[in-house]
Order: sequence, then structure tokens, then C-alpha cells
Amino acid sequence: MVRQDAPNRIDAPGTDEVSWRSWPALGRLPRARLGNWASAVVIAAHPDDEVLGVGGTMALLAAAGARVRLVAITDGEGSHPAADPAALAARRVAETADALRVLGAECTEVIRLRRPDTGLAGCEAALTADLRDLTAGFDVCLAPWPWDAHADHEAAGRAARRACPATLGYPVWMWHWAYPGDPRVPWHQALRVPLPPRVLAGKQAAIRCFASQLEDREPSGQPVLTPGVVAHFSRPQEVLLP
Repeated sequence: MVRQDAPNRIDAPGTDEVSWRSWPALGRLPRARLGNWASAVVIAAHPDDEVLGVGGTMALLAAAGARVRLVAITDGEGSHPAADPAALAARRVAETADALRVLGAECTEVIRLRRPDTGLAGCEAALTADLRDLTAGFDVCLAPWPWDAHADHEAAGRAARRACPATLGYPVWMWHWAYPGDPRVPWHQALRVPLPPRVLAGKQAAIRCFASQLEDREPSGQPVLTPGVVAHFSRPQEVLLP
């Protein structure tokens, strides 16, 4: 299967979940050793990134008694161009709180940086300094993958890696624009986190907490997260990339 990069890979037609689930190599990735992580910082460029990418991992860590900190860089006020930014930000913050409760991770320490949505590349140096302090002393940092093809995700991922050497990336939009065996993705270094049925069900319920991203929005008439995109995060494992 050969694909050409579109000018905007996120807006171009993507790879459906059936293709990913039928790729045997995905289930053969080495398992991440969550038992070695007594503490973890999760970085989210926008509310819902953390649940989509590593919601199951967060649930497993919380259930094991690990210390979990969520650093929410923006409040996601830019996802709906026609909406009032302050009202949308408040809604998305509330959705995050609901999702953490559903995951059983309500004890997660949440730190909000309130950086500008869609503007993280312009404050990357300051963000790196913030994250250096906020990740200090933690066993691992889970951050957006720096090659996810979303400018905010990439800036957040780069800043996290500069701030904390023990950073692993979680893909979000990669599942849309990449394809099984895609050479742009370092599969040979990828790790998987299997999700037991109870944890997977909790993650799926947590995704539904982000109603603002699942409802049709103006002026496009389409949600941010279409059913096809959500399907990528309903499989019984998560993937972490170097």
C-alpha cells in the first residue's frame, strides 16, 4: 500500500481501522514495562489528546498506585472557530475532569499551562523550560509524538523531549495519515500497552466524555473526531514511540 503525502495529511483521506487491526505486526510489538514506572507525567497539547493516546495506560498506572501528573498545555479553545473561546475552554476542561473520573484516574494531578491553542510553536522555548521543571523526578514522560503532523502536537513533543530524556511519544493523528509498515514510523522501536477489556471499556467511555469533539461543528458540519478517527483509539492496545 503506497500513499503520497498530502499538503495537510490530517485533512486528507486516511487509513481505516480495519487495515490497522489486520496488520499482525502491531500485536507483536514488545510490551512496555509499566511496572517500572512508579510515577509518570502525561503531556497533552489539547484536552482529549491524553485520553486518546494513553488513556488506558493512565488507567493502568492509576490502578497500580503510580503517581500520575497531567500537564495540559492548552485548554483547547481553538477547536471550534465559531465558538466563544472562553466558553469552549471551560467546557473542555470539564470534559477532561469527567474523563479522568471515568478512567479511575481522578487522583491525577492536573496542571494547566493555558498556552495558546494552535500557537505552541511560537512559545516552544518557554514551554520547554516549564516542562523541565514539571517532569523533574518522574520515571517517565508520555507526550505527543513529535512527528504527528499536527503543529501543536509536534511542538509539545519536541519540548517534552528537550525537557525530559525519559520521554516516549504517543501518536494521535499518525493513525490517520500513516499506514501499516509505513517507513516514516519507527516501528522497530515501538512498544505496546495491552488494555484488558475493563480498561478498554473505561477508555471508550472516557472518549465519549469529550462531547465537544464528537459533535458536528460549524462551519464544516463535521466533528473534530469523526467515527473513523475514534475507531483508532478503540483497539485493545496503545502504542508508544521513541
